[in-house]
Amino acid sequence: MKIGIIGAGNIGGNLTRRLTALGHDVSVANSRGPHTLTALAEETGAKPVAVEEAARGAEVVVVTIPLKAVPDLPAGFLDGAAENVAVIDTGNYYPQQRDGRIAEIENGLTESRWTERQIGHPVIKAFNGTYAQDILDKPLPKGAAGRVALPVSGDDEAAKKIVRDLIDELGFETVDNGGQDDSWRQQPGTPVYGNAGGADEIRKALDAASRERTAEWRA
Repeated sequence: MKIGIIGAGNIGGNLTRRLTALGHDVSVANSRGPHTLTALAEETGAKPVAVEEAARGAEVVVVTIPLKAVPDLPAGFLDGAAENVAVIDTGNYYPQQRDGRIAEIENGLTESRWTERQIGHPVIKAFNGTYAQDILDKPLPKGAAGRVALPVSGDDEAAKKIVRDLIDELGFETVDNGGQDDSWRQQPGTPVYGNAGGADEIRKALDAASRERTAEWRA
C-alpha cells in the first residue's frame, strides 16, 4: 500500500521502519522539513516529503504528532489522498506534560474525536498506548502464542478493517474497542494504556476502564 506518515518521532519512525520492511511505499514528513529526515530515509527507503505532500495518493495516513500540533496541520493536507483513505491517530492528550489545556477534552470529548474535528476527517485510534520499541521487538506471526494485542477504535468500519489488517501484518492482534465515543477506554491512565497483553487481557482492560480522568491526566 501507499502509506503517508506525518510525524517521525518514536512511533512514526518505528512504523516507517517496519512498514517499509514489509514492502509498503512509505512517505514520511515532520514539522521541520524533509531535509531533517535524510538519515531515516537512507535507513528505510521511505521518501521524505513536506507535510502537505505526505498524504498524496495514500491509502493509509498515520498522524503521529503531539496533540497540541494537530490544529497546525496544513489545511487540506488530506485532499490528495486516496478516496477511502484510512487515517490512523496515534495521539494522546498530555495536558501537564506537553499539550496544555484543551477545553473540549477536559469537558469530556474523547481525544480522537477532538482530532477528527481539527482535521475534518474520521480517524482510527491505534498505537496510542503502544511502546515505540514494542513495534520493533514484539511482533509475532499470526496464531503464535503470546502475540500482543492492540485496541482499535473508530466509526468507519471499512477504514477500521484496513487498519486492523495492517496491524495484523505488522505482527500484532487487534481488539475492536468500538467507535470514537468509546475510545476513552484506551486513553492515557486507563488499564489498557501501555498494556502489552494478549487479546483476552486487552479486552478485560478495556472493560475495566473508568471514564473519569485522574488528576495526572487533567490540566
